[in-house]
Amino acid sequence: MIKLFVGLGNPGPQYADTRHNAGFWWIDAVARQLGATLAPERGYQGLVARKNLHGQPVWLLEPQTFMNLSGRSVAALARFFKIAPEEILVVHDELDLAPGQAKLKLGGGHAGHNGLRDIHAQLGSSNYWRLRLGIGHPGDKSEVVGWVLKKPPAEELALIEQAVARSAQAFELLAEGDMERAMVQIHTSKPPRAKPPKPEGAAPPA
Repeated sequence: MIKLFVGLGNPGPQYADTRHNAGFWWIDAVARQLGATLAPERGYQGLVARKNLHGQPVWLLEPQTFMNLSGRSVAALARFFKIAPEEILVVHDELDLAPGQAKLKLGGGHAGHNGLRDIHAQLGSSNYWRLRLGIGHPGDKSEVVGWVLKKPPAEELALIEQAVARSAQAFELLAEGDMERAMVQIHTSKPPRAKPPKPEGAAPPA
């Protein structure tokens, strides 16, 4: 099961609506679902909320260290509560997915994402879960820094918010460790249409 849910972003109002803060948007959405309030915790260098789910404690965390030092916050909380890397889900913006897409995966590289890079270093492991929220790519590597630190246009923002809402609805499945069902919900942008019933007496396909 997932015990620690981390959303990545940068603190401060100047960054609040930028693409790089998609992870914060996700944690905010889950906090609203749970009726939880994120509060500053100096010991973990972040905004933290704790809720009990089926008798088990679950933490929500938004590191306030700035993106490049996210691992300090994550590792501090994980060490204190003895949370293993595979019990952690990190939610972050993903250049390689289009707005509106979301993908769940376990482990892997950091792909140049500075927040993930520091979490790798501070945990000493890459074996944690990631929820990747698509923000699209500017098309040129040299434009990436400016891209992630800008606000998306309204159309893109609406798509990202849809992906946030859809994947946030999988929170309980994630917390329970039912990752297969969570993946189906998160990866499916539109629920599949039910197949019409076969007419009685219909011949089987050749």
